[in-house]
Amino acid sequence: MASIIRPSLLRPATAFPRFSTGLFQNTTRVAAFHATSRRAILPPLPQKIEGGINEPVRVPPPSPVHGHYHWTMERLVALSLVPLTVTPFAAGSLNPVMDAVLCSLIVIHSHMGFQNVIIDYLPKWRMSGINKAAMWALNAATALVAVGLYEFETTDVGVTEAIARLWHA
Repeated sequence: MASIIRPSLLRPATAFPRFSTGLFQNTTRVAAFHATSRRAILPPLPQKIEGGINEPVRVPPPSPVHGHYHWTMERLVALSLVPLTVTPFAAGSLNPVMDAVLCSLIVIHSHMGFQNVIIDYLPKWRMSGINKAAMWALNAATALVAVGLYEFETTDVGVTEAIARLWHA
């Protein structure tokens, strides 16, 4: 079998250096098995245990803002977004009042959703500083988006008209 490459270069002994250690061979074997590299797991957050083993868990005081009323408000906002997103395009009317209501509900819906993510994954009892900073950042971002949508509604064509133009482009 004729080859341009010298036969001595094709030998497996010359393909790998002689000074490879067993560590390198084990690493390649493990890397071939795993899809991602090995990383150290982050240490858990500080654990706070309140009370003893036979004491019940403290129930937070009931508040209508954080309970059933809040959940009902979220569902009503989500359900009212469904007809408001379809109506301007189905009826063919691009009413600025309906456009403003749609933008307001989108901002409220997004704010409530991100607020729930912060409450669930950054609990106040465990990470009070990070929770407070995330809430302030969320409030600032919500205000910025609301001002931006207001400017877009008053000085430009509006959200529904912009979507209609993009759809037909």
